[in-house]
Amino acid sequence: MRKFKIGDLYDSSSGLSKSRSEFGFGYPFLTFKDVFDNYFVPNKLESLANTTEKERETYSIKAGDIFITRTSETQDELGKTSVALNDYPEATFNGFTKRLRLKPNVNAKVHSKYIGYYLRSSKVRNQIYSFSSMTTRASLNNSMISTIEIQLPELDVQKKIASILSALDDKIELSNRMNKVLEQMAQAIFKQWFVDFEFPNENGEPYKSSGGEMEWCEELGKEIPKGWKVGTVADLGTVVGGGTPSSSNEEYFADLGIPWITPKDLSTNKSKFIYRGSRDISEAGLKNSAAKLLPEGTVLFTSRAPIGYIAIAGNPVATNQGFKSIIPSDEIGAEFVYCFLKENLTAIENMATGSTFKEVSGSVLKNITALLPDPCVIKQFSGAIGIQNDKIKNNEKQLEYLTNLRDTLLPKLLSGEIDVSEVEF
Repeated sequence: MRKFKIGDLYDSSSGLSKSRSEFGFGYPFLTFKDVFDNYFVPNKLESLANTTEKERETYSIKAGDIFITRTSETQDELGKTSVALNDYPEATFNGFTKRLRLKPNVNAKVHSKYIGYYLRSSKVRNQIYSFSSMTTRASLNNSMISTIEIQLPELDVQKKIASILSALDDKIELSNRMNKVLEQMAQAIFKQWFVDFEFPNENGEPYKSSGGEMEWCEELGKEIPKGWKVGTVADLGTVVGGGTPSSSNEEYFADLGIPWITPKDLSTNKSKFIYRGSRDISEAGLKNSAAKLLPEGTVLFTSRAPIGYIAIAGNPVATNQGFKSIIPSDEIGAEFVYCFLKENLTAIENMATGSTFKEVSGSVLKNITALLPDPCVIKQFSGAIGIQNDKIKNNEKQLEYLTNLRDTLLPKLLSGEIDVSEVEF
């Protein structure tokens, strides 16, 4: 297995910087988030930038290009890579990343998928941590990037390693897509029942379109099913804040203690249910902070930095102060609260206040208007969605297993500890 430095194989180029007004229209644009979130550049770039022909030539994206985050507020976000597996005609990339393009006539064979996995490995991450600079922001310069060491086995071995890891990623992606569809279905049912009022009547027919009795509601300015009431979020459950133990006291944190969730945990965990974050707190940490132990089924809602990450606690957890969580009342249930927050997220965000950063206070959230349907309809809804939740939980368990398997195999495959010479693809 041959060793190389990135600078021996790749030329480094800076990305495109333009004023904010030049984004949102024009041609495809690779963002910092695209690079950070993906081992490989997404097939479709959702963001747009108003670029010239010269800019599209200078900041082009071609198959085999590596994009690496060069600056961030934290070292964890630094040096994350994404590899282009295809050409992206007319696309450009952002100025907070560097593009590494294979030098002409390089005396080494590089398989794009292999290098994509290799650069996300702990071996490379540790190199980046060791020499990255941290002032007001973490940063990497060209000389630092060029010294990153990589190992390249023979091309057929690279392909086999990439195929093994890619097969696991395909299964992970399939489970993710299934869960996304199930969540979309649940949200569509919520809208159909509690916004359009087409929940099943006693004959199993859509209530409103089948002549279900409606009455005018002054608070909402529209008709609602007869017997339904209008209240606030406080009628759905108890709104609870969070807190952070003093970081100067090591006894307040534990390797395996009380799961403690931060907004960052929800930004990296896209699952509907969350069981623990990246850090636990101890009983002493819980007791000596504003954090509170929340029961299973609590709907976690980030109220600042950013607003609107939502998940359901899969077991008792605590959160930091970036949350205003809702412990649903027994007759309402977690699923209704979860879907209600999703459906009303834009309205909730518009109520946020603050000069440094926007935040939704507990009092504001408690007093947001909420329609209170007939308890029997909510119970029927929760029962129907509960079946989907069971499927989602099973998929999430499989996702955790597959992700752990991939992450365990990754360093062993890349180091040659696992021999793939006899593997056939």
